[in-house]
Parts: sequence; structure tokens; C-alpha cells
Amino acid sequence: MNDPHQHDLGPSRFLVDNLHLLPRGRVLDVAMGYGRNAVFLAGSGFEVEGVDLCPEAVAGTLEAARKAGVSLMARVADLEKGHYFIAREAYDVIICFNYLHRPLIPAIKQGLRLGGMVVYETFLVDQARFGRPRNPDHLLEHNELLLMFRDFRCLRYHEGEMATARAVAGIIAEKGDKGVIDHANRAR
Repeated sequence: MNDPHQHDLGPSRFLVDNLHLLPRGRVLDVAMGYGRNAVFLAGSGFEVEGVDLCPEAVAGTLEAARKAGVSLMARVADLEKGHYFIAREAYDVIICFNYLHRPLIPAIKQGLRLGGMVVYETFLVDQARFGRPRNPDHLLEHNELLLMFRDFRCLRYHEGEMATARAVAGIIAEKGDKGVIDHANRAR
């Protein structure tokens, strides 16, 4: 199958390796593709919602969830044209893999509850050496992901070329009370 939404059959290694860091509760999977991560999280006890532009991917996610014996909500929506809005402070975790639409970052931040976490991993500008994507609109600059979430507490971060012939950056970061963080920094 040559569907651009279907990247891997199993969940992301970055997500699996760091599952223990995530607060239990409600999860949103942004641009979920065929739901490899959504189904994994639903099977791990999270209440999962996912959204993707591709109707076939959403149908594939629901079928994968059925086969895995888990339930989740999935919907078709265009994240780039304002057809979907992330509810404010509605999620304990928001994940996004292999997708970049910079104007969505503020909504992701606002969609997390205090203490909530973002898990984000996508391609770097160096990815063009390995193949797609090549459009700079879909590729992070060096350190860009880290800077996007500089107002969050970074728990895990990686950036660079991976053994899988991919160039990616990934972050797991916690939304804190900015006032408490600012106060703590002034006390130093």
C-alpha cells in the first residue's frame, strides 16, 4: 500500500519507550494516520480521540481498534483549514507524529490541562537527504521543536539522524503553571 499516511505498522518507539512518563487520562492524536499510536494508547488504558484529513486512514484506525479490542473516537477533519478545533484544557496528553503545521502549535499548547504533556516527533530539514518529505513547510529547522515548547518543562528530547535513515526531532514536555515557573526562576 502506498498511502502516505501509513508510516509504520507498530506504535512509535519514542512513544512506547516513554509511556511511563505520561499522565493517565484523555489523549488527542493529531494527524493520526492509520492510528498506530492511538490504538496503542487505547490498549494501554488511555481515553483516545484522533483526527486526520484522510477518510481511509480514519476508517483504518477504527478497524485496527476493533481488531485490537479497544475503543477510541476518530474523526475526519482538515486541521489546516479550521475544520477542527482543539478544545481548551481538554486533554492530559496530545501526541503528534510525522506532521507539521506550525499554526497548530498554540492550539496544542492550549488544549493541554495543567500538568498535561505533549509528545511530538516529526521530520527535520535533514530529512530531504533521505527522501520525503522535502517541502520546508513540513520540516523542522534545527532546535525548532525545542524552541516551540520552551515554555514547557522538557522531559525528553532528541534530534538528528536516526538509524532508520530518517532525520527527526522529538520532544516530551509538560505544561506547567507559568506563574510558578517564573516565580521559581526569580528566586534563584
